[in-house]
Amino acid sequence: MKSEYDIQAEKFLGDTNTKFKTKYYDYAYYFPQDKEQREIYKVTLRNDKGSYTFKFGQSIANSGQEPSAYDVLSCLTKYNTGSFEEFCSEFGYDTDSRTAERTYKAVIKEYENISRLFTEAQIEQLREIS
Repeated sequence: MKSEYDIQAEKFLGDTNTKFKTKYYDYAYYFPQDKEQREIYKVTLRNDKGSYTFKFGQSIANSGQEPSAYDVLSCLTKYNTGSFEEFCSEFGYDTDSRTAERTYKAVIKEYENISRLFTEAQIEQLREIS
């Protein structure tokens, strides 16, 4: 039986005419602070505005399961994070950290891709999924 969250994610994909595809990529450390390896997938979102392919580290608790649309959509960056200093302050990073800078750049890139694929109204609908 599908959860309310899965239904919301599938509705979003249908409303935005977006195709969702996952493909197993690797079993490795994903986040810099990871102490355990996890399954990593390549995820592609494709609609009439283009496509965005990125890596997604599956939850260790869900090992052996392909990520659902909800798993992925709920984790996407849905807000402009502002400056590097604002980002660090908001998420508890040290402004003198190269890891924080790499994370910030990745978050900015992700938001730019989401903004390219979806309208502001669609991003608002996406925000309601998480």
